[in-house]
Amino acid sequence: MGYAVYFCWTWGVYIQQNISSVLLPLGLANYIDVSFMFDHNVALINAVLVGMLGLVGFFRLWRPAYLLALLAFHLQYVARYSLGEISHGSNLIGMGVLGLGLALVVFQGERQRRRFTFGFLYFFIGLGYTSAAVCKLIGTGITWPDGRHLLMWIGERKVDTLSRFGSFDATMLQDLVFYDYHFGTLILLVGLLTEAVSFLMWWGKYRYLVVMLVVGMHFGILFSMNIFFQASTILLILLGLPWHRLIDYGLDRAPATVASS
Repeated sequence: MGYAVYFCWTWGVYIQQNISSVLLPLGLANYIDVSFMFDHNVALINAVLVGMLGLVGFFRLWRPAYLLALLAFHLQYVARYSLGEISHGSNLIGMGVLGLGLALVVFQGERQRRRFTFGFLYFFIGLGYTSAAVCKLIGTGITWPDGRHLLMWIGERKVDTLSRFGSFDATMLQDLVFYDYHFGTLILLVGLLTEAVSFLMWWGKYRYLVVMLVVGMHFGILFSMNIFFQASTILLILLGLPWHRLIDYGLDRAPATVASS
């Protein structure tokens, strides 16, 4: 929820400074005119509303709060990306808020709410990444992991970086691909296989391993393409490690440490 508030404030400032008309209607913008978000600091007011609804939901003061926060978050999203861009990480954050909202409305006990929210996220994240692998194979075929594709994409990123910053410093992975495109084939193949098996996070036996493999894939994208899906990576790290066990372990050791000192 905190990341959703962060996005809303970032988008709100951008909307007020840069957007005056809708070029690409997304989501709700296909049904309502969202141009009212562009003036009179409405986007900033909406960001405040998302934060307040998030707090109301967090403290369990009103059960529909998270779902209304999601609606306001989506409104901010379609206003921000009405120029033709599309954000990926914010979609994953939105799914997280949807999971929280449904859990708060449907279930009474906190244990059931937590189980539903985590299960909801594992299911749709696993489905999403596996679907991405299937779409790559449908769109390009079994030749998708060809290292020459990665070589071309790195070249495109190089041009973008040079035009924006005036210089381009290749990473170690990029140097390997420039040296021999077969290294690119290996990198793409590992990424494709990681996406393909992502649905295995539905089962607890494989969950932490698969989620951390997906996190590793994102760092591979960063070092090979200079593209970092920050929100997705952070959410996956939060989901991919047994934080509850680590926290319990720390709490169990704390009294012993205090007693010994």
